[in-house]
Amino acid sequence: MERKKTDCPALPPGWKKEEVIRKSGLSAGKSDVYYYSPTGKKFRSKPQLARYLGNAVDLACFDFRTGKMMPGKLQKNKQRFRHDAQNLAKGGKPDLNTALPIRQTASIFKQPVTKVTSHPGNKVKTDLQRAVEQPRQLFWEKRLTGLRSSDITEQVLRSMDLPKGLQGIGPDADDDVLLSAIASALHMSSAPITGQTSAAAEKNPAIWLNTTQPLCKPFTVTDEQIRDQELKVFQARRSLEEALTADGLARAAENSRELLQGKTA
Repeated sequence: MERKKTDCPALPPGWKKEEVIRKSGLSAGKSDVYYYSPTGKKFRSKPQLARYLGNAVDLACFDFRTGKMMPGKLQKNKQRFRHDAQNLAKGGKPDLNTALPIRQTASIFKQPVTKVTSHPGNKVKTDLQRAVEQPRQLFWEKRLTGLRSSDITEQVLRSMDLPKGLQGIGPDADDDVLLSAIASALHMSSAPITGQTSAAAEKNPAIWLNTTQPLCKPFTVTDEQIRDQELKVFQARRSLEEALTADGLARAAENSRELLQGKTA
């Protein structure tokens, strides 16, 4: 990699901009941009930079890639924001789509499909729901493998520990894929989550897998597990209540000190 570090005049004195150009791999020729504070702290994104500088520097029109202030970019953002606000004021709805990145398998047949039987007495029943919905790609939950949630400091959050009764089905069935499958099933469907109830799915999941259920063996939720979960929720709410109370008391004490200092001054 080739590294170029230069001064950044758009930021306070002492700030450095580093551009790292990749020399090999599929991304050869592309570059990554980093910024260094006078104390040597490294920043990888504009949100990190804005949180660190706070109100000291207005980064509204700061372009992270070039390191320059671009007022025209700020004007375009304002126009787009104004246009979105006008659409909402006229009755438009905000984009709250939370659909998962599921690849749908397109049908090669023209819809609808008519089944022809040789016996006139036979009745053909059609499933309207299946006719509307396209079939899902098998093992599509594996597309969510490797995705991690992070906090505001871009630190990866610890993954959830699954109960011992949950066991995955399918190739490379690890806990991450199983967690993604269960979470997406709870998010997308209102039907009960039972797992793969067919015993044949364990022998050959590529044929007998039920795509409406997560990639796991059948499981049951016991009363003890429900009580344990209720206890965790109660403890979390209690901790949040204590934290909010402590924060309120600290703010009140700080306001009292400021009033006292103002009177003495």
